[in-house]
Amino acid sequence: MNDVTDLATRIDALLPQTQCEQCGFHGCRPYAEAMARGDAPINRCPPGGAAGIAKLAALLGTPVLPLDPAHGVEKPRTLARIVEADCIGCTKCIQACPVDAIVGAAKLMHTVVPDQCSGCELCVPACPVDCIVLEPMPLAQVDDPAHAEACRTHFQRREVRLARERDEREAELAARKAAVDTPATPQNPVLAALARARAKQGSRA
Repeated sequence: MNDVTDLATRIDALLPQTQCEQCGFHGCRPYAEAMARGDAPINRCPPGGAAGIAKLAALLGTPVLPLDPAHGVEKPRTLARIVEADCIGCTKCIQACPVDAIVGAAKLMHTVVPDQCSGCELCVPACPVDCIVLEPMPLAQVDDPAHAEACRTHFQRREVRLARERDEREAELAARKAAVDTPATPQNPVLAALARARAKQGSRA
């Protein structure tokens, strides 16, 4: 593990693991890697808030900065809840959830698993019928390192699964294209003549 990777891991451990993308990166780890490289400031994480910025400043030996308002405002963490009577089963919230905290199937009611919800709020704009409400996240869950670790793990597993599915789709498309582009093998003229002869014999019988 090189120095930048090791530093990114230590930075990532201080982030809330909401995977909300408010920082402008696709998840907490990419943001941590950018900070480790010196490519991003420490004040882009609204869920981490002022306390999180102070921890990052202490780790990196940099001045404490105010939260950049361009990336959101600090506010209490929330959990998503689906108003099940209004859910149309479109699966858009499932596709948006970065930690696989929403379960359900197409045209069937969905529900959020509270213990797995990171509070990213990405499902809210994804819902076409506004059936998702936000409720306060219990403080015990906010401050629980095990919950943050679980969110990190679920995010990583989801990324691996999505990458595998993309590779499988691309391989299938490539195989179909190859089948279409491959010219048909010309028929052996000798075999063709034999086949015609057999056909004639059969018709005479």
